[in-house]
Formats: sequence, C-alpha cells, structure tokens
Amino acid sequence: MSYEEFLGTLSDTVPPEFSNEILRALWYEARGDWEQAHEIAQEKEGTKAYDRLHAYLHRVEGDEWNAGYWYRRSGAPMPGVPFKEEWAELVKTHL
Repeated sequence: MSYEEFLGTLSDTVPPEFSNEILRALWYEARGDWEQAHEIAQEKEGTKAYDRLHAYLHRVEGDEWNAGYWYRRSGAPMPGVPFKEEWAELVKTHL
C-alpha cells in the first residue's frame, strides 16, 4: 500500500486489514479515535516502535511530560515539526 492509498482509506468507516498494528492505530488517530489508537500503543509497551507511537499520541493529546517520557523510552527525540508531519512520517515508516 502506498502513502496515497493509505490516505484514501481514511474515508472508510472501518480500517483495512493492515499487516502492521501501528498503521491501524495511526488510521484511528487520523479519524479522531485517539482512545482506540492509544489502546493499540499500550498493547506492546516496551517495544520501541510502539513506544514511539505512544509518544506521538501523548504529544497530540497535549501531555508534553508524558510524551517526553515515551519519546525517551523509544530512543527518539521529541520532534519539532507539526503533528501532521510527524503523523505522515510515522505512516511512511510503517508502510
């Protein structure tokens, strides 16, 4: 699936079958279901990719302290880019 195809799925009412659960979480977050995305992030805490997702979600939530904690756990710095840019980069990384 390409990034453009992924974007096209955002108008669907249910997520497509993704081989990567992080993509499913990012799909939910883009559709406004932060809670569902957060549940997915919590499923594999301690896994760097999931911790990175967790960090992004708390950044979006506005909880900078919690986001910083999860960025540190993931080994990634807190990005200085808008949320949409970070979201796009995460999607492209996991496609």
